[in-house]
Amino acid sequence: MVENGMFDLSGRVACVTGGNGGLGLGMAKAYVEQNASVAIIGRSQAKLDSARAELEKLSGSEKVMALQCDVTDRDAVQAALEQITGRFGSLDILVNNAGVNRRADEPHMLSAEDWEYVIDANLTSIHNVTSLAFPYMKERGRGKIINIGSMMSIFATGYAPAYAASKGGVVQYTKSCAVAWMKDNVQVNAILPGWIVTEMTNQFKEAFPDRYAMIVGRTPAGRWGQPADLGGTAVFLASSASDFVTGTAIPVDGGYSVW
Repeated sequence: MVENGMFDLSGRVACVTGGNGGLGLGMAKAYVEQNASVAIIGRSQAKLDSARAELEKLSGSEKVMALQCDVTDRDAVQAALEQITGRFGSLDILVNNAGVNRRADEPHMLSAEDWEYVIDANLTSIHNVTSLAFPYMKERGRGKIINIGSMMSIFATGYAPAYAASKGGVVQYTKSCAVAWMKDNVQVNAILPGWIVTEMTNQFKEAFPDRYAMIVGRTPAGRWGQPADLGGTAVFLASSASDFVTGTAIPVDGGYSVW
């Protein structure tokens, strides 16, 4: 652990939605390694229990919470935030990571139900959580909000139109909040993960094996990313090192977006 450094998160409280696996758990691990108290939110209790055990091995049980919550339900989000601040006393860092995908061969083939499901889970939920979390940060006089976008925030795709639309919206929502809340000393930024090995992308591999292999050839790093690859950027954006950084969208993609 790093102590008393620019990236040290001692005394900070982080909430990571979708923190019970994949990218969210990778970022939560990075936060506890930098001395933060961390609350993870997710829908699956079994995954929450497993993730909590992993985090407690790094930091001890007194600095970890795991809460079952559907981020599309504002009442449930409010209750979760009250539990987090009730136990830890504050909320300094919010990572809006929860997300889903539904695919179709072409946009017109995506059902209205799938469209609404993805937009609600990936975009509306960010507004739910952010708008309810912001007052805690404003009262504290500081805060860091990190929204997780995607390569689809930059590139279009014919087979995931709702996902691409939602992730493009994440970047614009990030900029709107950044403009509004810098006066409150709350910085709002986005991370745009490239192709990272997660449960969601494993489903992609099964559905589109040829495209999966092509991604490695397109990526200058020559590999798919791992959840831990987001840790450094997530810590930077959560720490005092980024106090003059807001409204940005940082690709973490092994060079995929520049080639």
